[in-house]
Amino acid sequence: MRCLLRVPADKTPIDESETHRIFSASIFLSALRCLLSYIVLPIVLPAIGLARGVGPVISIPIGLLALTFDYLGIRRFWLADHRQRWAFSALYAVVGGMVLALLIVDVIHVVG
Repeated sequence: MRCLLRVPADKTPIDESETHRIFSASIFLSALRCLLSYIVLPIVLPAIGLARGVGPVISIPIGLLALTFDYLGIRRFWLADHRQRWAFSALYAVVGGMVLALLIVDVIHVVG
């Protein structure tokens, strides 16, 4: 896992406080992407006559940003040598997998 995340084996652990902040930011971005994609853009905005069909165009950049933060978050837990790095890695993998699947659907929708 250290090789995959480009974490040097001989590096001293970093401070864990930044690790938890990045975790919160990445989970927030993933949740924001879901709220925008499935509630605000397809239901609320068309109900008031705005933004019909722009959901994927807005959610693709947010999804890419969320995946970037997921990667940085996992890497940060490993750099900190956090005692629960495997559990957080699994959580990130599940959230990242869902965001990636939704991102693929959005790209197909925009291209097709």
